[in-house]
Amino acid sequence: MDQTLPPPLIPLTPLPGNGLPRGLVSAMVTTKDGRKLRAAYAIPASPRGTVVLLGGRGDFIERWFDTIGDFTRRGFAVATFDFRGQGGSQRAYDDRYRDGIRHFSEYDDDFASFMTQVVLPDCPPPFYAVGHSTGGLVLLRALERRTWFEKAVLSAPLLGIDSGFWPMPLVRVLCWLVPKIGLGRLFLPGQTKRPLTPQNFPGNYLTSDQRRFFQSTYTLTEKPDLGVGGPTFSWLNAALNSFHQLDARRAAATFCAPILIVAAGRDRVVDNEATRRFCNAAPGVSLAVIPEARHEILFERDSIREQFFAAFEAFTAG
Repeated sequence: MDQTLPPPLIPLTPLPGNGLPRGLVSAMVTTKDGRKLRAAYAIPASPRGTVVLLGGRGDFIERWFDTIGDFTRRGFAVATFDFRGQGGSQRAYDDRYRDGIRHFSEYDDDFASFMTQVVLPDCPPPFYAVGHSTGGLVLLRALERRTWFEKAVLSAPLLGIDSGFWPMPLVRVLCWLVPKIGLGRLFLPGQTKRPLTPQNFPGNYLTSDQRRFFQSTYTLTEKPDLGVGGPTFSWLNAALNSFHQLDARRAAATFCAPILIVAAGRDRVVDNEATRRFCNAAPGVSLAVIPEARHEILFERDSIREQFFAAFEAFTAG
């Protein structure tokens, strides 16, 4: 057997309580640098267009089955994929739980390859984008030059991090230095080296909805290869560099579609002040805040999720 071949991608994995959305089919994407990515799309009858869904760091398509179903019931086709180094896509290391990103241009490659190989040829226009957390940052990077979308909605986008008690200047220095000396694959201090489990629900910063938290972590219990551990120094260094680039251009940036950012009022993962500064400076960007939401708005309680969908409908129809 040719040992240079990547392992096969993980098939979509429906489980009790998290069934396969109607019509969802899988696809494979090959990036410019040769990575294999897992993708999926669903097209209902007489679609209103396509929602292109970009998940966050560590996400996998199965986590989004609920949301995919919500959009298709509203009449939209949905297309999504797993970024490299996570979910069912190809990994950088033998230890599947370590991410392998050195620069966000790798994510740009993933996104562009997915659009040109799956969305543009196979999905009905017009195209709308929904990007969560890391996916929101990747989407913003694309919107500076890509004309793919009519409108874009960002859920708690990664425009800055909440560094807790760590001073940000120290975080920047460490994230620059550690990869420089060849140790970028090390996990950040205090970060888990394995995927989340149901026992992580108390005190989590992601969602107040226990059922959806358990649903995600049950999938990882059954299919642990879908998961990743916490961020590495290389990953955070790449994110910090992307923040810096975007911040340097924000006042002069011209985005190729109107943008609505929906922020989580109780976010402890991304820096909401950085989000507000970005919205105040960047032309064509609007901000809405759901005060009671934690970071993962679309994995929150139904009452919170419905506020997001109401904002999405009003913005895309307006």
